[in-house]
Amino acid sequence: MNIILLGAPGAGKGTQASRISDAYKLPHISTGDIFRENIKNETPIGLLAKSYIDKGQLVPDEVTCKIVEGRIEKDDCKDGYMLDGFPRTIAQAEALDKITKIDLVINIDVDFSLLLDRLCGRRVCKDCGESYHISWLNGATSCKRCGGELYQRKDDNEETVQSRLDVYNAQTAPLIEYYSKKGLLFNVEGNNSPDAVFAAVAEKLDAMKK
Repeated sequence: MNIILLGAPGAGKGTQASRISDAYKLPHISTGDIFRENIKNETPIGLLAKSYIDKGQLVPDEVTCKIVEGRIEKDDCKDGYMLDGFPRTIAQAEALDKITKIDLVINIDVDFSLLLDRLCGRRVCKDCGESYHISWLNGATSCKRCGGELYQRKDDNEETVQSRLDVYNAQTAPLIEYYSKKGLLFNVEGNNSPDAVFAAVAEKLDAMKK
């Protein structure tokens, strides 16, 4: 089963992706994670990506598409995978259609007024990538999952977050209509708790497996 996760920055894609991956044994392919690894290692692609990400802009399609194509060709994806953070534009979606078949697109729908607070209050584990909100941590500075150090990503500041939301609204939101017309879209209410969101997603995935 090949799945795409859609949703604005802060909608909870990372949290749900982790749960779906664990429950259904699907490789979680996050273009954001791939870019951050390259940025950390200061590779040419990483430095190029950083110049866009730091401004809250999207990395050019040709760079992202090549990275994704190479990743889904690996052996661990032969029985299915989950894309998180790709595609982000109609052009990327059309390019993806040429190299693979998508079975379901999960759109986590969240009120934009909640997203700014979610992102500016987000803390991420340096080791495993698990995300938390400061309101859940009660002052804790380490990951509950692996014990790694928590930090605030540089792009989780108010100015950059607003830019990211504007970019999403202009370039990525049209994907909802694109996949809806293909009959692949499943909308889930993202204003609910992470547990409630996952329960709705699991019900859909279990029904598809029958």
